[in-house]
Formats: sequence, structure tokens, C-alpha cells
Amino acid sequence: MTGPGDPRVESAGERSYVRFQAARPHRHGRQPGVFGLVDGLWAAGHLSAREVRFRRVGNDWFSENLTNPSDVDPRVYDRDLHPGAASWFKAEAVSMIERVEGYLAILDTHGVAWERLDSTDPGDIVYDDAEQVVVVPFGHNHLLREPVSGYSAGRLCRGMNTATTAAQATSAAPTHTAGTSPST
Repeated sequence: MTGPGDPRVESAGERSYVRFQAARPHRHGRQPGVFGLVDGLWAAGHLSAREVRFRRVGNDWFSENLTNPSDVDPRVYDRDLHPGAASWFKAEAVSMIERVEGYLAILDTHGVAWERLDSTDPGDIVYDDAEQVVVVPFGHNHLLREPVSGYSAGRLCRGMNTATTAAQATSAAPTHTAGTSPST
């Protein structure tokens, strides 16, 4: 784990990060990540037998290959200590990001709108490992994010340019609803 003064935290602005989350906040004002969204569908009994198997195998793989930040620091998602804390993949964690595609397909099947966020500076880093960071958004404002194109119908489009201009970074983030093209 890293903290203030750690050179990895201070140079983190040079990296790029990726997050998949609900396109709109839920009733408590938060935007759950892709795993939480699929887990919610499972808990509500909405997944098919095939989707349940995919979720179990996928979750097992992530449990074996991705550190749970809460195992390292049980306070990392403490809402009082780190309000709005959210996990972001490091862009170079390609094997992790590619495995998210199946989860996005499940969301599409069930009409759950999601968005992909790419940022070089998503917030204050409160946890950092080889594959991911946990950040508290600047000013605890989830609207401070860079929109991205390059995803469609639950599948990431390979080779798309996701660079944004300063003007684009201040516009609304794109959303994706099953059966439609992402908005920009």
C-alpha cells in the first residue's frame, strides 16, 4: 500500500487508469463498479445458469489473480475515511481489463447501462498495487472524469483512440445501454 510522500503516488499522474461502472448513480448517489453490478443481478436472482457459472468462474479467477485491497487495508473503502473510494485498473493490466468483457455482456443482456472511464488522474490514490489503485475522487465529485469512446455492445473496440481534449474532459461521460450505441 502507498501513502502520502510515496514517489509512486506522486508520479501516478503519468499513468493511465480504467474503470467500468454504472452509467448513473444509484439511490445512495454512488456508481457501483462492474463486479458490484453483476453481483447485484445475481443476488436478485436475475442471472441465467450460464451467467451464474460465468460469474463464479470469473470471480474465482479475479480472487486468485487480483489483490483485494480490503485484505491489505480493511479501511480502504471506509466511507468516513475515504468517501467515494473506487477501484480503477491500471491501463497496463490488460489481462484484467480483457476479462471484464464477459461481465459487460451480462450487463448488456439485462439492460444495465454502464460506462468506461479512462483517466490519467482519477483522484487521490489511497491504495496502489501492481494491477489497480483505489482512489477518492477529487472533491468527492464523480463528475470530474474524462469521457471515452471505443466501446460498444459490451465489447471493447480494439485499437480505438481514447484520447480526449480538455473540452471533452469537462463534458458528460458517455453511457452505454444494451442495444444502443454509446453516447458521447
